[in-house]
Amino acid sequence: MKKILAASALAVATLSVSPILSAPAIAQAKAVAVADVRMAAARSNAFTVASQQIETTYKAQIDQQQSRGQTLQAEINVLIAKFNEESKKTPQNQTTLQAAAKAVQDKRQAAQAELGRIGAPVELAVAYVEDQISVRMNEAIKSAMTAKKVDLLINPEAVLARENNVDITDAVIAELNKILPNVSIAVPAGYQPGQLVQQRNQQLMDAARASQPAAAAAPAGTPPTTR
Repeated sequence: MKKILAASALAVATLSVSPILSAPAIAQAKAVAVADVRMAAARSNAFTVASQQIETTYKAQIDQQQSRGQTLQAEINVLIAKFNEESKKTPQNQTTLQAAAKAVQDKRQAAQAELGRIGAPVELAVAYVEDQISVRMNEAIKSAMTAKKVDLLINPEAVLARENNVDITDAVIAELNKILPNVSIAVPAGYQPGQLVQQRNQQLMDAARASQPAAAAAPAGTPPTTR
């Protein structure tokens, strides 16, 4: 159940650190650091506790998915064995061989669909946990940057070489633990993965629009309307 958060669930909006860094931006930075945001989220107290709660709450679905998965894999293995038998025959019957290959493919697709249906409640609960963490990640990152006196933060994947002391992932985790000590695994009715992040993004955009000066009532040079 130690699921690493999906990148889409951590598409944190309005982060002051751009993932695409120009040389001038790096040169102007007084203090540069790196942080693995996905790892920070996965190692946070909120995610750790929620994962344990999900394992308990959805134990029946998790066990059913695992048991059914083993059964389906055994059935797929039988079909694979039949395909291998056909492929070794000389001469090969292409019609029979293609039918055997299709049987394997169809069984795999059906198995994935069935296991997906069984595990859907679990996946939705995990997505809801990730979403709650994602909407607070910017706040944790900014707090960690302030605490460490960092003004430019880079994704570790964009770095070729670095010293260990420039990694502030642990600081991000510490701030996240303070800001968001726990999250709920009770998925609201109608919830869709990523919904909280989308709502937060919309709120930020609405706030940005509201802070802009009001446009002039009429374009310059337009005569007043009279009745």
